[in-house]
Amino acid sequence: MENPKTSCSGENLKSVSSWVKDQIKQEEIDKYMYDGHDFIDDAKIKRMIEEKKDVSKERLRDILAKAHDINLMDDEDVAYLVNIKDPDMRAEVFKAAEEIKNKVYDNRIVTFAPLYLSSKCVNGCKYCGFRADNGKQVRRVLTQAEVEAETHVLASKIGHKRLVIVFGEHPESAVDYIADTMKTVYSVHDKVRNGVGEIRRVNVNAAPMSIGDLRKLYNSGIGTFQVFQETYDHEIYRQMHPENTLKGNYRWRLYALHRAMEAGIDDVAIGCLFGLADWRFDVMGMVAHARDLEKHFGLGPHTVSVPRLEPAVGTDFSFIKNWVNDEDFRYIVAVLRVAIPYSGLIVTNREKPEMIKSLIDIITQRDADSRIGVGAYSEAFKNGELVPDFQVSEKEQFELGDTRSLDLIIRELAETEHIVSFCTAGYRCGRTGKKIMNLLKSGQEGCFCKLNAVLTFQEWLDDFASDETRKIGMGVIQKELDAIKARVPQDFTQNIYDSFIKSYENIVAGQRDVYF
Repeated sequence: MENPKTSCSGENLKSVSSWVKDQIKQEEIDKYMYDGHDFIDDAKIKRMIEEKKDVSKERLRDILAKAHDINLMDDEDVAYLVNIKDPDMRAEVFKAAEEIKNKVYDNRIVTFAPLYLSSKCVNGCKYCGFRADNGKQVRRVLTQAEVEAETHVLASKIGHKRLVIVFGEHPESAVDYIADTMKTVYSVHDKVRNGVGEIRRVNVNAAPMSIGDLRKLYNSGIGTFQVFQETYDHEIYRQMHPENTLKGNYRWRLYALHRAMEAGIDDVAIGCLFGLADWRFDVMGMVAHARDLEKHFGLGPHTVSVPRLEPAVGTDFSFIKNWVNDEDFRYIVAVLRVAIPYSGLIVTNREKPEMIKSLIDIITQRDADSRIGVGAYSEAFKNGELVPDFQVSEKEQFELGDTRSLDLIIRELAETEHIVSFCTAGYRCGRTGKKIMNLLKSGQEGCFCKLNAVLTFQEWLDDFASDETRKIGMGVIQKELDAIKARVPQDFTQNIYDSFIKSYENIVAGQRDVYF
């Protein structure tokens, strides 16, 4: 009998090997290089970290003042920031991070859910529960019928509007499967309490692809394309990713988002797995990544993610030398907010509730009601309701720190007067790429988003909220309505305000998916 925990059991190893060999297109790496070198200069980064250890309060304040211009920070300034240990100086960075977040994104928080669709993988990343040689991992690739079942739970039982779909790197979950998956997710439209349960934005976290394959994703309605470098340190990367695997090619991964941009996907996301290398190096690597994207395409990443290394089934972490403590992790998030100020900043449910809450005035997105096992949403939906905290470690890439419901998380956010936005309007109105970057830097996007946040939050409260959450949420809505009215005519014309109020009344009356 076939063992479901054996990664290659029952597979045609020859066809898998052939697929692996065909993936990397060297010419699609070389075209972005500089005289045979990529944009990460390890020696230079390490030298700057060593040389910029002492920063005066005056210089720090100059650095933070420039950050309020919402432009990418200079490498030298980032090097100064990552070396700060003094609590009072770190507090100044936190204060600036909160101010910048409020200037660009206001008090909005976007929620989403991860949907894991496959756990088969050809790679051997030492830290990952999905690595090919992990015999304790149950392997599975969802059928389209199973994808639809997962989407029904996410869209109609929980109430999500945004997903990030996640895949192992394997021929069974290659580009055509990903495209079919997006089509399936977008096809779900369920009647719910007062409206419709549906996913309006599908982001993709998948393996690096060729430009040709990325064009397929672009034509399939992809939202944001995420590829996380894991670590920018060449040597640590080599140690963590066996050279005979697809992921062992550092540069194929490093330039994945360059290729996505060339393919027409102008909404991309960078990320780093903190804990693999010196976090100071990786923060500087992320800024360098944003800079090279700006150099080639005129815009940087739309979002930045900061996952921290977490335990995974069947994985021995004794080799890890760079664990990031809570105090440093919080500071990493603050530094990235001021260093890449225009980008959305995502902290996920890898972290515990108290950690996410402590960062809520700096970040812009978080997931909620997450289950990261393949098929886990359907399995958690039993007897007409979701089983709380339903997790199966043998089907997961890592362990979660926050498994609370979307309703409870929204209630917590509303209690601190944050408005949860389910808005996807900008993407469907063409406010992506350079257009959204210019709007973000000028503060104009916040005007659109404020209106759409109110409309979509009211929609969610009416369609999905518990009585207690709806009561608290309606208090936030009223404050937002008052604040919007007070901004006429400085930020909103009377005509825009009148149109907004009419749209709001239509939402309350049962109309759905109304946006500016």
